[in-house]
Amino acid sequence: MTALGVSLLRGAVTSPFKRAGGPGATLPTGRAVLPAAPTAPAPLAAYRTLCGFTDPETLPLTYPHVLGFPLAMRLMTERSFPLPVLGLVHTWIEISAHRPLRPQDRLELSVYADRLTPHRRGTEVTMVTEARCAGKTVWESRSGYLSRHAATGGTAARSRGATVRAGAPAVAAEAAPPDAPTAGAGLPAVAEWRLPGDLGRRYGAVSGDRNPIHLHPLTARLFGFPRHLAHGMWTVARCLAEAETGAGPGTGTGTRPGTGTGAGTGTETGAKNRARIRSVRAEFKAPVLLPATVTYAAAGDAFLLRGGDRVHLTGTVVRER
Repeated sequence: MTALGVSLLRGAVTSPFKRAGGPGATLPTGRAVLPAAPTAPAPLAAYRTLCGFTDPETLPLTYPHVLGFPLAMRLMTERSFPLPVLGLVHTWIEISAHRPLRPQDRLELSVYADRLTPHRRGTEVTMVTEARCAGKTVWESRSGYLSRHAATGGTAARSRGATVRAGAPAVAAEAAPPDAPTAGAGLPAVAEWRLPGDLGRRYGAVSGDRNPIHLHPLTARLFGFPRHLAHGMWTVARCLAEAETGAGPGTGTGTRPGTGTGAGTGTETGAKNRARIRSVRAEFKAPVLLPATVTYAAAGDAFLLRGGDRVHLTGTVVRER
């Protein structure tokens, strides 16, 4: 069994004994570290193919997050972690690369839990992943994971905006404002992708994330979903791969690399002329039930993924100037 598989099993065992939102909750203060090593070429090639990345000379912006995810799961399934890992919802992610990363770079990865934030729907934890090369931080990501539970106590109105750093007690209160209106809902369509039913199993094979909600309809139903879901990190990666090509609406037709079944309305023309994407922020709005047909829409630095009238993902990128 892989390290990530062990963590998922440990999470299944420990989650029923954890009660999110309790008073005095604290985060573990330690870090999980993966020693410096170059990127294994075969898994990287499979990841590039499935997500649609075409540049063989650099690491996809999202890939260090994939490499560090087992470390995050190790921390989140420890006894000292206050939230049950089963049922955690990935709500947002920010990724920044301080320079282009190469497959031959010997990256040391570290992950830590940064803060607990009271949320109107429960408690959100921020997990941080950092990549260092020769002692310098060259890449980092921050992710929000929401544990849903009823607000406790009567302090919600008095404690808005409170956050709790690792090692400090959490305040059981509602802090986040209601969800903002979806930004960029009117963005023009660029590509349409048909996502096959086995996409979750294929991404699980290349990423190591074999959460049952992504694998089969039956296992997803055990967690309250009518069908299995596409991985949120695949949707982010696929959108970034599309953004890197520089394609726009009305520039031609052709099948995009990535799923083997996607049909797009752009071409690879112009990919080499686009400025490199150095950071992204994405917010997960609604799960993608598989199989599905989704539309990638973008204009300027904003993008989204939608299925019909339902928005699944919104995001913005920052390019090098």
